[in-house]
Order: sequence, then structure tokens, then C-alpha cells
Amino acid sequence: MDFAIILIKSIIIGGLLGFSASVGAARMFHAPSTQGLGAFRTLGEMNACMGDPASHFSFGLGFFFNAWASTVGAGAFTQDVTHRIVPNWAAAALLFKNKNVGETVHNPKKMGIVGAVIGAVVVAFLNSTAAAIPESLQVTAVAVLVPAATILINTVMPVIFWLAALDAGKRTGFWGTLFGGLAQLIMGNAVPGVVLGILIGKGVDEIGWNKVTKSMMAAIILLFVLSGFFRGFDLQMLESFKLSAPNWLDNLHGIFNIE
Repeated sequence: MDFAIILIKSIIIGGLLGFSASVGAARMFHAPSTQGLGAFRTLGEMNACMGDPASHFSFGLGFFFNAWASTVGAGAFTQDVTHRIVPNWAAAALLFKNKNVGETVHNPKKMGIVGAVIGAVVVAFLNSTAAAIPESLQVTAVAVLVPAATILINTVMPVIFWLAALDAGKRTGFWGTLFGGLAQLIMGNAVPGVVLGILIGKGVDEIGWNKVTKSMMAAIILLFVLSGFFRGFDLQMLESFKLSAPNWLDNLHGIFNIE
């Protein structure tokens, strides 16, 4: 009886979650004329898949294992369910029959309907398996799934996105490689940097260096600077070169309690 209740609630919640997440992702492609409800990384990652259903599916699948392990082991979803899994699988399902992104991925109505179905299935699967697996097996499941998902996210996905950037042209490949390398050094994962490089490269290819692309570049540089500072990357870099940090830099970090 408890399992049936969990399953019914999961289907309802998953349907609502999938609908809102997929509609929000689709509406982002119409900004700024239409207000979007989503995340910048979702838009960038979906653009990086370049309308290929296999890429959308494999991208979501990589994060699905991590979300599954988290649900089974910790009893909680990761943000990947709403930001990466459901929107990308909804896009893959629509693109399987129609490769025109304007009629599929950019269509909030179609994305919402398909996303609701996928969300209901995904959430129901995650919750039902988490409830059905005995506690003694949860430790084993986490021990197997988490390392596999970590390798996929930290090793395989950056390579896939980097190859996509190189395939998109010299300019996109250059910025993808540069920002991906910086992201790997500062953040520990190259994917965000490669995605930003793809956005800059394709943006310059299509509209040139104008106020929009220059503003994006300034925002990206500011992002890396602030991310490096608050992660203490500047102090670590000086230490790796056997250099002592100046007092003003130590004091500045001390204000924010950054070690």
C-alpha cells in the first residue's frame, strides 16, 4: 500500500515537475521577447547538443545515473533532474521524429507535454526504486553508481563537449578549449567552460563582435575571476610556483574567510 502511494504521488509530482521544467527550458530560447523560466546552463547545454537527439539523450543519461545514486543512497534528488535530465530527454523525444528545433525544442507546448510524461516516468522510477531497494543494498548501489557517474561527468562529458566545440569551427574550438581549460583548473570540470566557449564562438560567427558578444565576454571573464578568487585559486597558483602571496591579497581573502 505504501509503495502504491509513493508511486501515485511520484507520477503526479513528476508530471508537474517535467511540465514546468520543459516549458521553462523551451521559453528560454525566446528571450528576451518572452520571459524564460530556466537556468543559463540548461540553455547552454541544450545548445551544445546542436539539435541531435542522441546527444540530448546521452547527455541526460549521464546525469541520470548520478541522480539515481543520490536518490537511492541519500533519499533526495539532485538538481540535474530538472535542469539536465528531463529537458534533454524531452528534446530527444521530440527531435527523434522532427529535427527542426524551431518546431520542437523551442516549442513550449510540445516540450511541456512530452516533459510531463518523461518527468512522471523519471520521478516514479527514482522514488519507486529507492523505496523498493533494501537498506543493505543501498550502500552497494551507491558504491557502484557514484564512481561510474563521476567518471562519466568528470571525464567523458568534458571530452564530448570539447569535440563538439572543435567540430563547430576554429573560433568555437579555440574559445571552447581556452575556457574549458580554465574551468578545469578553477572549477574541476571543463564542461561549463566549454559550453561558454561554444556560446561565444557561435555568437561571434553569427553576429560578430558587437555589444551583445562583448558583454557576454566581459561576463564570462568576470565569472572566472570571481570563481577563482572565491575558490582560492589565486593563492593556490602562487603557492604552486613557490611564491608568497602579497599581504593585501591575504587580507582580502581574510575578509571573506577564504583560505
